Amino acid sequence: MTKSEAKKRIEKLKKVIAHHRYLYHVLDKQEISPDALDSLKHELYLLEQKYPEFITPDSPTQRVGGKPLDKFEKVRHSVPMLSIEDIFSEDELRDWVEYLKKLAPGEKIDFFCELKIDGFAITLIYKNGVFVKGATRGDGRVGEDVTQNLKTIESIPLSLSLHHPLPLEMKDIEERLKKLIKKGEIEIRGEVYMTKKDFEKFNKERERKGEPTFSNPRNLAAGSIRQLDPKLAASRPLRFLAYDLITDVGQVTHSQEHKILPALGFKTDPGKECKTIDEVVDFWREVSKKRDTLPFQIDGIVVNVNNNALFQKLGVAGKSPRGVRALKFSPQQATTRILDIKLQVGRTGAITPVAFLKPVQVGGTTITRATLHNEDQIKRLGVKIGDTVIVERAGDVIPAVVKVLPELRTGKEKTFRMPRFCPVCKTKLTKPQGEVVWRCPNPNCPARKREFLHHFVSKKAFDIEGLGPKIVDQLVEENLISQPSDIFTLKEGDLIPLERFAEKSAKNLVSAIQKSKKIPLARFIYSLGIRHVGEETAINLAQYFGDIEKLKKASKEELEKIPDIGPEVADSIYKFFRSPDNIQLIENLLKVGIKIIPPEKFGTKLKGKKFVLTGTLESMTRAEAERRIRLLGGHPSSSISKETDFLVVGKNPGSKLDKAKKLGVKIITEKEFLTLIK
Repeated sequence: MTKSEAKKRIEKLKKVIAHHRYLYHVLDKQEISPDALDSLKHELYLLEQKYPEFITPDSPTQRVGGKPLDKFEKVRHSVPMLSIEDIFSEDELRDWVEYLKKLAPGEKIDFFCELKIDGFAITLIYKNGVFVKGATRGDGRVGEDVTQNLKTIESIPLSLSLHHPLPLEMKDIEERLKKLIKKGEIEIRGEVYMTKKDFEKFNKERERKGEPTFSNPRNLAAGSIRQLDPKLAASRPLRFLAYDLITDVGQVTHSQEHKILPALGFKTDPGKECKTIDEVVDFWREVSKKRDTLPFQIDGIVVNVNNNALFQKLGVAGKSPRGVRALKFSPQQATTRILDIKLQVGRTGAITPVAFLKPVQVGGTTITRATLHNEDQIKRLGVKIGDTVIVERAGDVIPAVVKVLPELRTGKEKTFRMPRFCPVCKTKLTKPQGEVVWRCPNPNCPARKREFLHHFVSKKAFDIEGLGPKIVDQLVEENLISQPSDIFTLKEGDLIPLERFAEKSAKNLVSAIQKSKKIPLARFIYSLGIRHVGEETAINLAQYFGDIEKLKKASKEELEKIPDIGPEVADSIYKFFRSPDNIQLIENLLKVGIKIIPPEKFGTKLKGKKFVLTGTLESMTRAEAERRIRLLGGHPSSSISKETDFLVVGKNPGSKLDKAKKLGVKIITEKEFLTLIK
């Protein structure tokens, strides 16, 4: 075979293999046996080995995992990957539709419904028809580059082509797609998942090898995609289901996107167009009945406003688009027995009773424990150790004991009495007036200290790569750390002798710890674990005081001047900084080299002015606009009130605009806002 003949043969083989991939993964058809397809792939592989200059990124042979990565690169999403708000009943669905009608009076609203597959959301980017980048959702704005892992999934095409023509009324869209495949960018989103059958087979194989099994297919899919070694992802039977075409090719409705995606070579749920709410409810009930017979796990249906222009016009509320809801199934329930009730101690001393259960499958996951929240909840339910109880996963996620079945009691059940002393340090528990939670008041309680260390290294705090709760627990057990400052004095030699550590992993962790020493003031405040101080309050404190020393000296009265800080939160912050132990904690951190980065200096141009934003800004992101407001001394807020000074209106504003008009709040355009912040 000449070089020219080899090139032609390679191109033909790629087309034939891609065709059969499409038949199998999109149309569920099979024209040749898997053995025959493997034979074609092997021939292609041998030819490419002989003529490596003809290997292209879209070749089927390039799916095999490459070299392990040191870390995942960050990817900023051009369009945020927003989350979908959940609803759980027909009533909530109807309330949502009434809300949409108020936002868009006179508009005809119809819907497109599709299965909500329980998978791992990712986005795919194709340039000139070739798959070049795949990323996770991350925080919605910035995800992780997992391209190499996604290339190993057979149902993700490495190159795009139109496998069949679109309907006549979509011919303009077809022409745009053809142009973008030749020269341009196409972005597609969907879910990586695993079928129930493949998951069961995978777990059985791990069990046979004596390896730990996974609790559900979603966790396995997510864990596989976030492996640094692509060969691990390649060894697992992962699949991809597309649900969204981000690129504008002239699609008018979401249902049109579900015609485009299969034509491009993607498996997608056919879904259903629904003209009325009754049709949506019927579809939901129909799917609910057959969910257990489906090849993959689903936890509801996604109800989209079908018209894309109206969807955009409805805008975003918080982190969720207004024009879509996840209509979940009624929480799945199962009965099991309470084997024991044990207490957990949180970082603020909160004592939480936890029911240890006889393992039971609920919603596809094995449940072994469920929170009982507090003593009052135990009394209300009448729970005893040994009781048969009904357990549910609210929203298919959080396990909860919802009912006791006293008729199944044998007489051997034991009444649980809430201890009055901490189960770990034996300090007498306290219950502040008006609260339902018992607390351990001992700041040196080992359990509290351990939970505090977990909080200290969490993502919103110091975010030390490779230092999660399990490693923290290991370091505590080996007496290598007992307080946060100890983390920053760890040496490679301390770690190498430990289980799960080798020279490289020890070096990587010490390096990550050293890199984390520079921390913005807001995250430093959050890391201190002050009761009632979450991420937003920490940001407000950082912006108001500018450095930790001023915050330490703040009076209750001064603290209450800060937006969203009331008497209870102010009292908690004030008391925290009056504790010698807490002051020592901060001093110890500074001694080991923690550098607190002050917030950018504020101006006074907008001092005291309260801003609310609605719609999409064209010149900057909402986060950047809020940052600019803060830099000039203003206060961005998420809700309209009489105290609001300005409502900044972007593209496709939401209901805040109507409310601002009613309250007489000054409304300004994006152009006026830009002039204001110059």
